[in-house]
Amino acid sequence: MIGLRRKSPFPYSLSSILSPRISSTSLRAFLPMRPLTSESLNPSVLNVQYAVRGELAIKAEDLRAKLKEDNHGLPFDKVISSNIGNPQQKGLDQPPITFTRQVAALMEWPALAELAPDAFPKDVIARAKELSEEIGSIGAYSHSQGVPFIRQNVAKFIEERDGYPSNPDHIFLTAGASAGVSLLISMLISTPKAGILIPIPQYPLYTATLAQYNGVPIPYHLDETMDWATSVHEIEGAIEKAHRDGVHAKALVIINPGNPTGALLDEETQKKLVELCQKYSLVLLADEVYQTNLHKPDTHPFSSFKKIVCDLQSPTALISFHSISKGISGECGRRGGYFECTNVSEEVLALIYKMVSVGLCPPLGGQIGVDSMIRPPKPGDESYDLWKQETDTIHDALRHRTHTMAERLNGLPGVTCVKSPGALYLYPQIRLSDKAIEAAKKAGKEPDAFYALELLHETGICVVPGSGFGQKDGEWHYRLTCLCPGVDEYVGKLEKFHQGFVERYGSA
Repeated sequence: MIGLRRKSPFPYSLSSILSPRISSTSLRAFLPMRPLTSESLNPSVLNVQYAVRGELAIKAEDLRAKLKEDNHGLPFDKVISSNIGNPQQKGLDQPPITFTRQVAALMEWPALAELAPDAFPKDVIARAKELSEEIGSIGAYSHSQGVPFIRQNVAKFIEERDGYPSNPDHIFLTAGASAGVSLLISMLISTPKAGILIPIPQYPLYTATLAQYNGVPIPYHLDETMDWATSVHEIEGAIEKAHRDGVHAKALVIINPGNPTGALLDEETQKKLVELCQKYSLVLLADEVYQTNLHKPDTHPFSSFKKIVCDLQSPTALISFHSISKGISGECGRRGGYFECTNVSEEVLALIYKMVSVGLCPPLGGQIGVDSMIRPPKPGDESYDLWKQETDTIHDALRHRTHTMAERLNGLPGVTCVKSPGALYLYPQIRLSDKAIEAAKKAGKEPDAFYALELLHETGICVVPGSGFGQKDGEWHYRLTCLCPGVDEYVGKLEKFHQGFVERYGSA
């Protein structure tokens, strides 16, 4: 049998594969064509929309870059990013809290305490030393649930706020509240017909996350005529409609204080909402990241849902979210937050722990930021007077700006604006003429997006159209932050633009 070659099971020789003369037919047999296209990705990704970082924000960055050019030809000299609650963003004037940054500096480089001992108050040095002993280097992973010592401190904060005990083992530190919201929604969406009740208008994180995990948003409308009040009757109607559509409502999202509305719930409404969740076996997802952004604390105080659930001795499962990104901290970039689980079984807590373990741990800088937020200096501490001065200044500025902006927006033709008692935003309604709506249609835009784009190109002010948050048919809004300095000049630009827009397109 010498001279006979054994036939290879492989249909092509190595030389034929390496040969430049290989046919395109043979090549396609081995090399997949265009492996990365939008069609080849998870289709859920294509359904995700996130308005606060959408078209307006992208165009605003393009304009900001153009301003750096000589003879840019734009009718303004700066872009004002009023589209997102980002207090320490360049161009805004909310400074970081000195205590927070000093602790962070010593945690990054502990030797600073010896190299520059006079630069740091004694309570800051003591705090950094205490945290260092518990954490070690912030370059190392922590416990997946977050540093145990910091979780214990969060539990003490919650106990002092609400008057009820908190278990640190039921607290998960997170990379901002958004990471916790995303995790819980991903776990709750158990079937293609699982849905979550979300307020309209809502923060786009919720619809975006539901789209990502193939969940069904179940909208319930807030009542603008009653200062964006939450109606139990409206929510029950949404649940019943979902049931008729074959959708199983799994959870109820409440944002308190509201985003984008700034509305604040009273305790009677909160009790009714907890009872509703108990009646329909809903998990209550309480987004409370603006709990210290109160403009009328004497008449409009904040009560946590943890307190309400405990007051009622309710078995309702509650997940409460908080963050260092808002409040007077404004430390968005540090990505720090937490959620607390109430009336959640040990079995489910173990599953949540398993899921957070996949990400190893939340950022250590964010965890330290959480500790500074929930354990600020106390009277008598060396840092207290400066901390009090800084936080009072921030509260006063937000209160003044919110009041001034609401008053002046309400003076414009075709504009109504609820005077927000909380959070960082206003959400004015704009009534647009048929001519403006027709012009928007020709431009391929929603009418409020058309309005917002013209505002951006004429003034450099970037806002978010209400169509990104949800609104009733035939109504148009936009959200803007109350973070911008120079409020008189800022609102003056809004007024001048709106008056010009009405002159061009007529009144509604």
